[in-house]
Amino acid sequence: MEVIKMGETVPDVVFKFLGPEGLTDIKSSELFRGKRIAVFGLPGAYTPVCQAKHLPDFVADADELMKKQIDGIVCISVNDPFVMKAWGDEHGAENKVHMMADHQCEFTRAIGLVVDLNDLGCGERSERYSMIVNDNRVESINVEKDFMACELSSVESLIKVA
Repeated sequence: MEVIKMGETVPDVVFKFLGPEGLTDIKSSELFRGKRIAVFGLPGAYTPVCQAKHLPDFVADADELMKKQIDGIVCISVNDPFVMKAWGDEHGAENKVHMMADHQCEFTRAIGLVVDLNDLGCGERSERYSMIVNDNRVESINVEKDFMACELSSVESLIKVA
């Protein structure tokens, strides 16, 4: 599978989200419809780089990113929605970053960004990336060459291109 490119439409899949209304199914086409959304994907909650840098930096700089005509910020990971909620709560993501569970790896697989982390006991996960989705189309995308790096996909890099 090829990596999704600028100008292409994001796949229409169902994410799981655990919020104030409980467990909710959210279709990606509805999430991105008519909005300009900053998205970042990562290998997994509580994994070293994700825990120390990727999510914390997006939470810390959410207001700065939102000044760039961004309507929302979404974190996508191949985790269950309960883990995503707990992890987001731990980092103060509420009202800043929406924590979406790609629980069956459908979105990640469809955009061509699956990484096999079976050697680490994690199974199929997401490469580390960031992108801007504008009304269901990829406006920009940055994919790390090494899932342990967090430079191209950082909030600082996304602020520059937004």
